[in-house]
Parts: sequence; structure tokens; C-alpha cells
Amino acid sequence: MRQISFSTPYRTGLEEPYIAEALKSSVWHGDGQFTKRASDFLTELTGATSTLLTTSGTHALELAAVALGLGPGDEVIVPTFTFPSTATAIALRGATPVFVDVLPETLNLDIDATAAALTDRTRAIFVVHYGGVAADLDRLTELAAANDVAIVEDNAHGLGAYYDGQHLGTFGTFGAQSWHDTKNFTCGEGGALLINDASLLSRAEIIREKGTNRSQFLRGQVDKYTWVDQGSSYLPSELQAAVLMAQFEHYSEIQGKRHAVWDRYATDLKAWAADHGVSLMTVPERRQHPAHLYYLLLPTHEDQQAFIASLAAESIVAPFHYQPLHASPAGKALGRTPFPCDVADDRAHRLVRLPLHANLTESDLDRVVSAISSFVPIHG
Repeated sequence: MRQISFSTPYRTGLEEPYIAEALKSSVWHGDGQFTKRASDFLTELTGATSTLLTTSGTHALELAAVALGLGPGDEVIVPTFTFPSTATAIALRGATPVFVDVLPETLNLDIDATAAALTDRTRAIFVVHYGGVAADLDRLTELAAANDVAIVEDNAHGLGAYYDGQHLGTFGTFGAQSWHDTKNFTCGEGGALLINDASLLSRAEIIREKGTNRSQFLRGQVDKYTWVDQGSSYLPSELQAAVLMAQFEHYSEIQGKRHAVWDRYATDLKAWAADHGVSLMTVPERRQHPAHLYYLLLPTHEDQQAFIASLAAESIVAPFHYQPLHASPAGKALGRTPFPCDVADDRAHRLVRLPLHANLTESDLDRVVSAISSFVPIHG
């Protein structure tokens, strides 16, 4: 029986021609024509002030942390239910990630817990939009402004997602995107930093170019470039940018296919879920999701394990997701957790993600829905 993967990259047909075009040029390093085209696409789509492509979403977060000047003694609030990159970017600067719980409805940052975790050492809040569903940005932006702390949006899941019509990643000082091959759009590994404060663009460019003012040199603004600040090698090559642009040129096609899968799950699993005590992913009002993932919550951890095994027996890959960072070895050593994170602990033991990618066929979806519908939770 053919395996149905959880996620596979979608080929638009432009990837190989664009790579060949990049190879024929004299510019294989970054900041060539494909870098500019992909950056311009993102700036226009999101409405950000500027966009810098990076070598990964992790590096976009690291670049943001350097640009904000985070350092030892500083604290940054992050949700515990996220990928380690959100916290690693903070810890690398010698600052302390402060883990707070998430809300049961969206698995996004609990704003009340965030407010309670603020101290006079808090410099920023790194918010994650889980599954591309926006956090409560009204309350978050109000809280950050009242306490003079920056917001960095980890928007790795959220290209094509909006809150009240505004694209995610444009509410904070910075927004970090990811092009890992599990994302809606990919170049294997890659990322981007959306910059919403024009005064920080120049320094962000320098940080991305190994701490040099090479970007200014290439624009003819200085007669030679040199080392002027901290930085690293965060600029992707033209080969990565070429693949990314091949994906962006089929933006509507890819998003349409993914939304069709998401909608099929939401419709076809509704009755089964209600009959067996299973909760399906929901999207609150005012939010437009990008169909990045679809999850369900089994009644217990035992049911979660049995469900995953049941689908695996049908050659369907359906994994769990994040393990809360506050309970991880690095989280305990490098972070601080002021309050219990009961929601994250519970959801990590009950959540399962279903296959969702643009390569799924109607036949694939028939198999997935049939396999799920035949599963009966032990505690449902």
C-alpha cells in the first residue's frame, strides 16, 4: 500500500528551469535577481516595510534578536508550545527565554499569563501564530506598547494568514518566515525577516552580511565595504532564491490545493469527532488561516498513541507536534518558567496532525478520512 506522507514539497515545474537560469548567471551568491524578486513578492504580499531573505527561519529569529540588541540580563517572553528555534535565538544572545502557557482554543500565547510574566528585565515578546492562526494581537500589541517591549512574530506557519485583513508578521517590529520543506512554500531550507521599522533596515542588512556594510557598497553608497557591526552569514544563495521564486509564482495554486484539504477534513470529520469526544482545529473570528496544518485532539494520551498507530497501520503518517520547551533539558537550563503550563502539557499529549500538502489527491483524502472514521478512541 502506498504511504501517504504527512508533508511533501510541491513541484511547480519552474524549479529546475529557474535553477538552470541562476547557474547560467555570474551571480551564485545572494542578492541577485532571484533574491530581489522573492523579496519584492513578500513585501508586496505582506505589506511589510522591507524584506530580507535569510538562510532559515531560525536565522531570521537570530537576526531579529541581534538587531534588537538582546543580551545578558534581558528576558524575552515566549510560548512554551513552539519549536526550539523561537527560544534558541534568545538564548544565543545570552538573554533568558521566559516560558508562558498557551490558550486552549488556539494554542497561542496566553496574554494574561504574558502580562503576569513581565518584569523590569523584559525586553521583548516573541509570539508564535500556531498553525498560521493569529494570536490575540489587539491585546498583545496594547500590552507591549504599555510596557515598552518589542514584539517579534515567529510567523513560520503563517504566510498567507491575516488578522483583521492585515498580514501576520507585520504587527511586530520584525516577522520571521520559514521555507523549510514542511512549509506551504519551500526552497528546502530558508527564511525571511519582515522588517516593519524602517529605522532598523540598515542595521539588519549589515547583520545579515557578516557584520559588513557590503549591501551599501553594492548600491554605491560607500566606496568600499568593511566590518562595522556584529553579524553572521544569513544571506541565502541565488539557487535557494530561484527555487523559492518558482514556488511563489504558483502561490494561488498551492494555497488553493492546501485549503481544499483543510476544508475536507473540517467537513468530513465533524460528525465522527462529535461522536467520539475528539476536538477538531478551529479558527476564531477575524482570522484568516493559510491551511498550514490541521490537527485534532484525542480524549487522552493513550488515545493519541493508539490513533497514530492505527493510521500508521494504514500507511498514513500523522504525527504529534511540539513538546513544551519549559520541560525540555535546554529549557530548564537556559530559560525561566514563572507559572505552570498546564494547557501546553496537556495538548502535547493529545494532539495529532493530519497529512496536509498540495500533492494529496482525492483518493488519498478518501483513504485518510476512512481510516480516521473507523477509529474508536478508548476513552471517547
